[in-house]
Amino acid sequence: MKQRILLVGGSGQVGQILRRWLGESGHEIKNLSRQGADGWDGKHFGAWTEDLANCDVLINLAGRSVDCRYYETNRRFMLDSRVHSTRILGEALAQTERRPRVWLNASTATIYRHALDSPQDERTGEIGGAEANAPATWRFSIEVATSWESAFFAAKVPGVRQVALRSAITMSPDKGGVFSVLHRLVRWGFGGTLGSGRQMMSWIHEYDFCRAVEFLLEREDLDGAVNLTSPRPLPNADFMRLLREACRQPIGLPAMEWMIGIGAFILRTESELVLKSRWVLPTRLEQAGFCFEYPEWGRAAADLVSRSR
Repeated sequence: MKQRILLVGGSGQVGQILRRWLGESGHEIKNLSRQGADGWDGKHFGAWTEDLANCDVLINLAGRSVDCRYYETNRRFMLDSRVHSTRILGEALAQTERRPRVWLNASTATIYRHALDSPQDERTGEIGGAEANAPATWRFSIEVATSWESAFFAAKVPGVRQVALRSAITMSPDKGGVFSVLHRLVRWGFGGTLGSGRQMMSWIHEYDFCRAVEFLLEREDLDGAVNLTSPRPLPNADFMRLLREACRQPIGLPAMEWMIGIGAFILRTESELVLKSRWVLPTRLEQAGFCFEYPEWGRAAADLVSRSR
């Protein structure tokens, strides 16, 4: 069924993937970004409220990329861009007579603790932040995630079903994404085990991410937090081995933790993105009947490599 979808933050990598998918599915997409002419700045009311009053679905993906160094200015921008945009959307919805039937708001699987001992899902998973000796960057990521969801669920707009998308890293062959970086490292012979190799890797193929979003749009019985991640996470050592196999690259030099720290500094990003153990399961999706097209990393990696440019 064709729907009018207001997509906030659809200019980022995941936003572009979803916008392309929903458009090809026949939906009418209105993209709201800071570069547009609707007065959207993520903080104040503007002409964009008319788009909000005329949509069937609201999807908010707004937020500064976490692929950067966590300096004070970047931290403030990462946190504020998520919390303020979510808050102003909630305030606008409360003042709008005609409202969308569902509001999907981005969140992150990083909200769960560094887990090496047991998987984390929506019902039994433990929110992170209290781990002893957790690096400051890890604690900050948890602060962003919890503040983001708090702003979202505080809205409580009557008649609007609200779903927080606790998504793992979305794997796509598009340039500039996480997969393109890993693919390049493997092709250059640097795709060995990262750190201890024991840290769990949670991920989701772009195809399953988009299908899961459409699934959640239609399932009126699902609200609250939902994990969007493959049901088969795996240790980093196995993750990198299968990626090397997909690339037919027999060589993969490993990188110790201190080496990753130096590399992250040079690339102006944070080592947390590959060293924190994310062991997250999509329990609610599977129990609701969602079937993954790419549950296993080996098959997903082979598909992504074949479509990479």
